[in-house]
Amino acid sequence: MKRQMATTRDLDPDLPYDTEAVAGILEHWRDIPGNLMPILHDIQAALGYVPPESVPQIARALNQSRAEVHGVISFYHDFRSAPAGRRILKVCQAESCQAMGSRALTADLEAELGCGLGETTGDGEVTLEPVYCLGLCACSPAVMIGDEPLGRATVAAVTARLAAKGEVNP
Repeated sequence: MKRQMATTRDLDPDLPYDTEAVAGILEHWRDIPGNLMPILHDIQAALGYVPPESVPQIARALNQSRAEVHGVISFYHDFRSAPAGRRILKVCQAESCQAMGSRALTADLEAELGCGLGETTGDGEVTLEPVYCLGLCACSPAVMIGDEPLGRATVAAVTARLAAKGEVNP
């Protein structure tokens, strides 16, 4: 028995996200077992985040509760429920990096950027995120700026790298 897919016309047309894009992703994965994770990844890839307003649409399409869908989104650190900044700065919080000062680096970056872990700077330029191992343990503490790793990271090196890209005014 095929499940009935929710469509944009079933929803409030004034929703602040692209309901058609979400509907297309839901349709693509409709008959594939275990489809929630791929759906969430595709929505985040398409929109940059998984809008909280899309949870009812996803839940209806998958015949799941909103709590089940929200639980998966909130459990996995890679899913965002708000748009990220133009650049994502990930600071390793794993044991090797902690032993080499990543907690102090994190606190200094929070002060420098004016936002905490999991937050975006007021100008929307940088989202600061924790990550639990970048595989650069020999070069701890490590960060990832966009898709570029930086070992033996310092606040000065991170802000210089961000400024060199013209992405942030440190």
